[in-house]
Amino acid sequence: MANPFDLTGRKALVTGGARGIGAGIAEALAKAGADVVIGDVLEDQGRDIASTLAGHGRKSSFVRLDVTQEAQWESAVADTIGAIGGYDILVNNAGMEVTALVTEIEPESLRRMLDVNIVGTLLGMKHAFRAMRPGGTAGQGGSVINIASVAALIAFPAISGYSGTKSAVDRMTRVAAAEAGKLGYGVRVNCIYPGLIPTEMGVKLAQDVVGLGLFPDINAALAAVTGLTPLGRLAEISEVADAAVFLASDASKFITGAGIPVEGGMGS
Repeated sequence: MANPFDLTGRKALVTGGARGIGAGIAEALAKAGADVVIGDVLEDQGRDIASTLAGHGRKSSFVRLDVTQEAQWESAVADTIGAIGGYDILVNNAGMEVTALVTEIEPESLRRMLDVNIVGTLLGMKHAFRAMRPGGTAGQGGSVINIASVAALIAFPAISGYSGTKSAVDRMTRVAAAEAGKLGYGVRVNCIYPGLIPTEMGVKLAQDVVGLGLFPDINAALAAVTGLTPLGRLAEISEVADAAVFLASDASKFITGAGIPVEGGMGS
């Protein structure tokens, strides 16, 4: 019996794939059999991850990609198809978080989050659809996986802007899934809500809320998060990566327009 999680022959582009969750997802996709292109603005780190994946026997490459720039999306998709011979998985992982109280949010910081987390995600879906749909440059259908956040499901102090952008990712996922289905693109669109993970971004968030006086120290901030989580711990990159493999694979072939929570029950 065929393994429904086997991604052999699949071709993926992972944005923000140079570190953290993105790098973990890229590695998990490659281990499941996919060829993977890393898209990021961090060139040295991105090339290192691509080299690591190639060392595991997968086709892999790096493309510089600022997700807010449409011309770079066009180039990244073309380069992905050229480097690994196709394109049927997009992981829209690139994102940013600025911690601020509502009374202190800076418009420029808010606009930057909107640009990266919302505009970047939607441009990714736009160019994935154009490439993956019948008659596109790849033309074999596929799976789009957007990385939202548990911040879209809960109310936590000092992340109003970030929470708003990740809530938008959730809504855009569902609308895009409806369009792709109605128009016969053969592309499924889903999202993942990761819980807090002690990556560079996660640690900075904890430091920031302490700096704002919301918690006395980092341990107290992390304890507040785990206290909201029925499973009583922080999330791990590998757990988010496993969910991405599931959504990319035939194991989820009748799932679209859905959000998969990988947050230990925090948003329930």
